[in-house]
Amino acid sequence: MKQTLLLLATFLLSHTLFSQRTVEAFNSEKLKEIREVTIITPDNYESNKDKKYPLLLVLDGEYLTNPFYGVFSYGAYWDDLPEVIIVAINQNKNNEREHDSSYDEGGLPNEQGAKFFEFIGAELLPYVEKKYRVAPFRMIAGLDTTAGFLNFFLYKDNPIFNAYISLSPEFAPEMENRIPERLAAIQKPIFYYQATSDGDLKKIQTKMKTLDEKAKAVTNSNLKYRFDEFKGLSHYSLVTFAIPNAAYHIFDGYQPISTIEFQEKIAKLPTGHTQYLIDKYNNLEKKLGYKPTIRLNDFKAIEAAILKNKNYEELLTLSEVAKKNYPKSMISEYEKGLYYENTNDNKKAYKAYMSAFNQEPIGDLTKDGMLERADAVKSR
Repeated sequence: MKQTLLLLATFLLSHTLFSQRTVEAFNSEKLKEIREVTIITPDNYESNKDKKYPLLLVLDGEYLTNPFYGVFSYGAYWDDLPEVIIVAINQNKNNEREHDSSYDEGGLPNEQGAKFFEFIGAELLPYVEKKYRVAPFRMIAGLDTTAGFLNFFLYKDNPIFNAYISLSPEFAPEMENRIPERLAAIQKPIFYYQATSDGDLKKIQTKMKTLDEKAKAVTNSNLKYRFDEFKGLSHYSLVTFAIPNAAYHIFDGYQPISTIEFQEKIAKLPTGHTQYLIDKYNNLEKKLGYKPTIRLNDFKAIEAAILKNKNYEELLTLSEVAKKNYPKSMISEYEKGLYYENTNDNKKAYKAYMSAFNQEPIGDLTKDGMLERADAVKSR
């Protein structure tokens, strides 16, 4: 156990050295005071000048920043999660978190709560998005008091956040009924995650389960909802279990094509394998705000499905997709060569493989390999 913790600490430390973490004193006109904000940019932020990143706004920044950073940093390292820009509001001075989350008897933000609501939407987010390369996908997260507060953003007709991570929330009056109503009415994609545990406060569990029952009955196709109830955890320890679940819930589909995805979804398709790949990355573009380069391994997975189902025509479409993603590499001509080879047009297959030979190798596609394929079809 000690060795595992040491390895995790070493991983987080090494990534912190390369990511950019700054603490800013933000002078808020709405709050009439200076608030401390921590901003963390991804490891490769400075080297990828054209790339935009989803934004994660973390409330209770003093103790929630590092758990969220650890999960997203680790996931990004293995390309399981996208890199994100984390903006954390520190709220642990003079009971700020309680004042920031205040509401009236009707269950709406009031006084400091209303000002804090405006501070986030009208000041902090515009400032961050002007200064940093932020994609049009925003997430917000909080714990108990602040987890309840973040739900107020869903009361708007056009919510400014796309994803909500509500950890053991303390709800304002009627919130457990209003949120499902809003989730049913919203006309844009919304990701909603909430978590509790059997060791959580009973008053929190009761309202969360009411919301859960009603949210599960919502039929809105724009909603992607998940509720976790952990066993044997306390109000605070559930956080470290919930954050990874929330991240992978929101970014489901971002991961490279796995063996399970291939076997259960792709290989079983009678046709449309290339379209599956196109749709996968189009959906990612909508979520991330930029067009990610299709992973080479995902190309190979689709190629394998096409060959398995003998839908050789799709290799030509796959070749065009490859050309857009890797214009200087040999993969596009290689896919074209595979099509001609499997449709017994050996002359064109030879020409395609030789054309591939004159382009840049990629992955396991090499110049020697292209020559071998060219020689093989030439001799038939």
